[in-house]
Amino acid sequence: MQIMEWYFPVLIGALGGLVRSLFGVMKSVERGEPIKKWYFIITVLIAAFIGGALGNLFNIDYRVAGITGFVGTDILENVAKASFGGSIVLKKP
Repeated sequence: MQIMEWYFPVLIGALGGLVRSLFGVMKSVERGEPIKKWYFIITVLIAAFIGGALGNLFNIDYRVAGITGFVGTDILENVAKASFGGSIVLKKP
């Protein structure tokens, strides 16, 4: 396996997480809340790991690695919130 074949899903997964994190930053700015820099960095790194792992493990299309980077960190964040006393509430639109 060449280095680019392994590296590319990691970058695309990180890009998916970066997009998701930027949405979070936009929400924080709208609400006037401070931006948590370490939380932002950790989220992007976790997205890179998730996207890269799934992209390499299943040898999937790079677009799926980006989606898993985006969605995977969201799922992990909601599970963590639910585990530490928060609750996940699903609302109808």
